[in-house]
Amino acid sequence: MPLARTLIAPLLAVFAAFALAVQPVAAQSILRDAETEALLRDMAYPLIEASELEPENVEVVLINDPSINAFVAGGQVVYVHAGLLNAAETANEVQGVIAHELGHITAGHVVRFGERTKGAQGISILSLILGVGAALAGAGDAALGAILAGQQAATGNFLAFNRNQEAATDQAGARYLNGAGISGRGMITFFEKLRNFEIRRGYSQSDDAAYGRTHPLSGDRIQFLRDQLTKDPYWDAPDDPELQARFLAVRAKLYGFLAKPSRTFQQYPESDQSTPARYARAYAFHKDAQVEKALKEADSLLAIDGKNPYFLELKGQILLESGRPQEALVPLRRATELTLNQPLIAGMFGHALIATEDQGNYEEAEKVLRAAVAKDRFNPFAWYQLGVVYAQRGDIPRAKLASAEQQIMRRNYPEALRNAKDAEAGLPVGSPDWIRAQDVGLQARAELEQLRDSR
Repeated sequence: MPLARTLIAPLLAVFAAFALAVQPVAAQSILRDAETEALLRDMAYPLIEASELEPENVEVVLINDPSINAFVAGGQVVYVHAGLLNAAETANEVQGVIAHELGHITAGHVVRFGERTKGAQGISILSLILGVGAALAGAGDAALGAILAGQQAATGNFLAFNRNQEAATDQAGARYLNGAGISGRGMITFFEKLRNFEIRRGYSQSDDAAYGRTHPLSGDRIQFLRDQLTKDPYWDAPDDPELQARFLAVRAKLYGFLAKPSRTFQQYPESDQSTPARYARAYAFHKDAQVEKALKEADSLLAIDGKNPYFLELKGQILLESGRPQEALVPLRRATELTLNQPLIAGMFGHALIATEDQGNYEEAEKVLRAAVAKDRFNPFAWYQLGVVYAQRGDIPRAKLASAEQQIMRRNYPEALRNAKDAEAGLPVGSPDWIRAQDVGLQARAELEQLRDSR
């Protein structure tokens, strides 16, 4: 489960539906995990289609922040806080939030805010993007991969939407739920949950207080939505049981990764033998260096579904990060095959192949890692591992190119430019890698010039 530990994500813009409090941008980070990304994509897809946006152009990104929040930023990106997933009880509740966020995108609220704040200085901070495996490995290649990881997210300033915009966005979200044939029950229950949370925290619900906050959660607003959604023909539509099962598993997985092990064991005691509980405990035991107990939980999950690629990934990760890379190859290879070379899983598999220190595995590692970065260029851990393979084989130009890719994501443009030049000089003229080295070099030069011009 390539999830990311903490580094800094460039977020800006605030929320989309009901921020309880504005968190410092620099304290946030992007979390990446193949299973979670697949779930969010599948939850959002019918809503995106109903909004008439192009699904391939819209991303839903998970943020490592415990607050209950979601927001949109520049482009067509919906950011969801981990705290929101933890607070939600159903996938339907999360879909209600995503529907609302899509309303902000289709209404162009982020663009309009940008037009009003041209003079504001933008924020752009790197976010850490790597797997739980790399984050927990703590040694050598994995640790360096974590340090090098990063991806540019969004820039801007915090948005404060007025009540008219929020009302329009609420209506749009309701339309998208209806258009997708999804009940709006989750939207109502989650909004009520947020309002109750604010009341317990002492946030005023008065109209006067609304002007100093983003996304006021007034009772009138919730009642308006209730009146509208209960008339919808899909109000009584049952939740998708498969989607709900996936949501509960992912929520537990995230909890096990992010929370202290002691808290996970309280939340998911060993008396609870459900799949989500086993999932959460597996990560908690792994974080707590109780390897055999972690493997036992992973094996219990595989006994339930031996073809689940994420259960296989989990077992491979535990073995890899416990210093048993040779044993990790079987589950990670199978997980990679079942997901058709999902980049984050393939990156971990490539790392395991290298970690065996068997040069006979390097050819397979190169093939796997090249496939990973071809599908997802913003995969710094895979780029690092690929650079290791090239360096070990004496292919210094391609090792330099892999380093240049990393440095671009780190926004270390001088180093990216130097590595790109070195790679270009040593690669066959006209080859795909030679062309890519030129592209990276041009990008680095352009970024350096823009930085100089802004001073």
